[in-house]
Amino acid sequence: MPTLTGSVERITYYNPENGYSVIRLRPDKPRRQGVPAHSLNREGLITIVGNLPELTPGEYVKLQGRFVNHPKHGYQFQVEICEQTLPATTDAIRRYLGSGLIKGIGPKIAERIVARFGADTLDIIDNQPQKLRQVPDIGPKRARWIAAAWNEQKQIKDIMLFLHGHGISTNLALKIYKTYRQNALQVVKTDPYQLARDIHGVGFKTADKIARALGLPPDHPSRIEAGVVYALNEMNNDGHVYAAQPELVQRAAELLNVDPGMIPPAIERLAQAERVHPDILPERSRDAHPRAVAEPQAAYGPPAEAAAVHAVYPTPFYYGELGVARRLAALTRALPSRLSDIPPAFVRLPQELSPEQQQAIRTALTHPVSVLTGGPGTGKTTTLKSLIAIIESQSKRYALCAPTGRAAKRLSEAVGRPASTIHRLLEYSPAKGFGHHEQNPLPIDLLVLDEASMLDLLLANNLLKALEPGTHLLLVGDVDQLPSVGAGDVLRDVIASGIAPVTRLTTIFRQAADSYIISNAHRINRGEFPIFPAPDPEKPLPDFYLFPAEDAETAGNWVVEVVTQRIPKKFGFDPLRDIQVLAPMYRGPAGVRALNERLQNALNPPGALKPQKTLFGQTFRPGDKVMQTQNDYDKEVFNGDIGLVTVIDNLHHTLTVDFEGRPVVYDWVECDQIVLAYAISVHKSQGAEFPVVVMPLVTQHYMMLQRNLLYTAVTRAQKLCVLVGSRKAINIAVRNNKVAERNTALDWRLRSEGSGGLIT
Repeated sequence: MPTLTGSVERITYYNPENGYSVIRLRPDKPRRQGVPAHSLNREGLITIVGNLPELTPGEYVKLQGRFVNHPKHGYQFQVEICEQTLPATTDAIRRYLGSGLIKGIGPKIAERIVARFGADTLDIIDNQPQKLRQVPDIGPKRARWIAAAWNEQKQIKDIMLFLHGHGISTNLALKIYKTYRQNALQVVKTDPYQLARDIHGVGFKTADKIARALGLPPDHPSRIEAGVVYALNEMNNDGHVYAAQPELVQRAAELLNVDPGMIPPAIERLAQAERVHPDILPERSRDAHPRAVAEPQAAYGPPAEAAAVHAVYPTPFYYGELGVARRLAALTRALPSRLSDIPPAFVRLPQELSPEQQQAIRTALTHPVSVLTGGPGTGKTTTLKSLIAIIESQSKRYALCAPTGRAAKRLSEAVGRPASTIHRLLEYSPAKGFGHHEQNPLPIDLLVLDEASMLDLLLANNLLKALEPGTHLLLVGDVDQLPSVGAGDVLRDVIASGIAPVTRLTTIFRQAADSYIISNAHRINRGEFPIFPAPDPEKPLPDFYLFPAEDAETAGNWVVEVVTQRIPKKFGFDPLRDIQVLAPMYRGPAGVRALNERLQNALNPPGALKPQKTLFGQTFRPGDKVMQTQNDYDKEVFNGDIGLVTVIDNLHHTLTVDFEGRPVVYDWVECDQIVLAYAISVHKSQGAEFPVVVMPLVTQHYMMLQRNLLYTAVTRAQKLCVLVGSRKAINIAVRNNKVAERNTALDWRLRSEGSGGLIT
């Protein structure tokens, strides 16, 4: 099999899912290696294709494979085996060190080091790093830094080679090394499924691939248990708090390709290890229609008449659901409460408030737990302002919070008072956990939680731990929006349980009614087709438009043109800072991934002097719009936060993102936390508002065409909403009012607690 050595010059294409790559290689002494002259381009580079580790320009590789003549792309070297090695010639060493692979060494420093030590450079760094101080601009500190970075590269070489053989990218392999250090190879070989438990980004399928390559039999207990946990976690990721055991057995058996009879014993072993918690529940019968919450007691038959559901919870979700039910019930029973001494005669409400708004305020003052819900333009903010004025006039203590930073900022701006995220309110730190809890409750009389539809089960439990009985809790949110990204359906469950009074605002105020965004949001919520007004030269420009497109490819083309040209030219909005594309799906020509790639190339194209770095299958450049995808409490950035890339530092291996004036630095290995955000999913937009929303909506999105998804997207727009797609797709979404029901027993537990029943 022919062998080829050389340095990677450019990465033309890399697929992070399977490692398939197209790269340009500068081969060492092409003639001596038998490289056909006609296979080299003008720069002396050859095209390399195959499933490869995630390579970086400057890396030196030894490849085995064969030369092929592709009918379209010409001569290529098709790789069968790839080994990352160290370069041997001074020119290759200079390119290798100057590529940015080693922290502390950039092109200029690499030039000086190689000029001083020549072919002995790598040996000097390896065995006599103190000699680096002989190089201009390298002092003791930088010499130690370079030596440490080099030693780390050496230590991870074995695990890198091992993991690359199993299709794991360089950056993910580095995360594995940094998690386990010198024990990394031992952990991988002894229990690869531990990777899926310990490391974000390593899923069951990756761990299983390694385990199978190591010869672990398909019926090994560790594999069966890991598959069960993975299947259960996948259901949690879809919003379910528990899995019905028959469905879990079926999913796990299909995933593992084993006999279903092997799954129940694995569940039992997991239960004994307290990794899962089985329970028996009455069968659910609540209609998935969101307005079923208006008549909560009629939504269920008596538990005694219902068939039993054998449920399997992840242990934290079981105790979380139990905790939320018990703590909410305790709050509702705590009378007199901390607001009981406000004289009813004193509560003189502004006359401009509607009867619904006045009732919401009285309910919040007289009931320890209450809910305020309603669509856009119905006066939730005005109601909150009046409530806060009363609380302040009585010298009562209160706090305002929301699940995300963007939602908290909106709340603060709307009511003119400080508001925080739930995590900041509870003084969370990674080292100590939540600072406010049962032993250290919040010193307040009233807590207002906005965007309550975004509240997931586990966060709700931690919040309720910090509320002493007697404290009032007002849940504010739009129950018709999408439910939380995390597992659970807390707001709907609270409403359906009947444990707390609910005020639903329905009156649309005149100023809001003048907006087609708001009026169409309510039309969509009623199951009516939105109105797309024709421009009238005698009136202001409308704020709601449709660009027709019958297929996903046409819609994708329209989205790019609308965002980059038409809206900026017609309305003056900045395409990067003001316009947000919300897509129903990730895949396809009108999906999040494809639109991000196209919008990045249109709004922030590569340039000769513009640095860029490909990490975890994404290319980042200064000026890119990005989004944080998980909570990082050390950096104080949270799932859904959007910022702009400002610096890519190839010397220190860092990327800096500006989140509304606050710079946050990511080591390259941490950049799997961020994704391009020119386009994001509708789910990720919850709690935020944008000046302009552009949304593709075509029949190819059929699986996601739901009323609450369209309603949520439209209500994210402040000044302009543009739909790109077909009337048929919009009509499907408007008519599809079936909300994907989540497996949750919170409403049943709340009603049982409220009636004094025992819940185990």
